Amino acid sequence: MNSHPLELSRIKRIFKQGENYLNILDSVDLTLTPGKLTALVGPSGSGKSTLLNIAGLLENPSSGDVWINGKNVTKLSETHKTIFRRKNIGYVFQVHRLLPEFNALENIVIPQMINGLARSGAEERAIQLLKMVNLENRKNHRPGQLSGGEQQRISIARALSNAPPILLADEPTGNLDPATASDVFGYLKQIVYASNTAALIVTHNMTLANNMDEILEIRNGAIQRVMG
Repeated sequence: MNSHPLELSRIKRIFKQGENYLNILDSVDLTLTPGKLTALVGPSGSGKSTLLNIAGLLENPSSGDVWINGKNVTKLSETHKTIFRRKNIGYVFQVHRLLPEFNALENIVIPQMINGLARSGAEERAIQLLKMVNLENRKNHRPGQLSGGEQQRISIARALSNAPPILLADEPTGNLDPATASDVFGYLKQIVYASNTAALIVTHNMTLANNMDEILEIRNGAIQRVMG
C-alpha cells in the first residue's frame, strides 16, 4: 500500500436483520489525498455514516482493511485504535459537542493537552486556529454565548487542534441555515487547504458538495465517482 493518509480497501459491512443479511457496504475502495476535500453523498440509509465510522475506527468492517499513513489499523486493539485515532483523525459532527463549561479557547486547548502538549503550546496553537476561523475575539466566550455558526467554527478548529492528517465530518452544516452553512463551509475549506489535511465530508447539501474537489456517491453498497 502507498502511504496515503487514509485508504479503505475492499470494505464490506453486513448487518443481520432477522433471517436476512443486509449488504450496506460491498467491497468499497476509497483513498483520501492531502489538501483535498471529498464529499460523500447518497440517499438516507445508504451507508454514508457507516463508512465514516469505519474510516474513523469507530466501527469494524465485516471484512476489508483500513490503512492510515501506510499502516493497516484494522486489527488493532480498541486501546491502540483510540491512541491512533487521537493522533491521526479529527472529527466534526452535525451537533458541535463542545464542552459547555469551558470557553472557546479552552475547548481547543483541552484535546491538545490530552495528547501530551504543554498548556502554553496548546494555547498558542488554539489562538492560531481561532484566527483561521475568524473568532479570536470570541476566545473567552462559552458555547452558550456563541451562535450556531460560531460554535461549529470552534468545533472545526478543535477537530484540527492536534494537526491530524485526516478530517472526517458528518453533516457539519446540517443544523445551519443556508447562509451560515456557506460561511462555515468557507472556513472549513480554507483551513483544510492551509493545513494540507485530507477531508472526507458526508453531506446532503449538493451546493456544498459541488464546491469540493471530488464527489463520491454511495448507492446500493458501492461507491461511484460523480465529480473530480
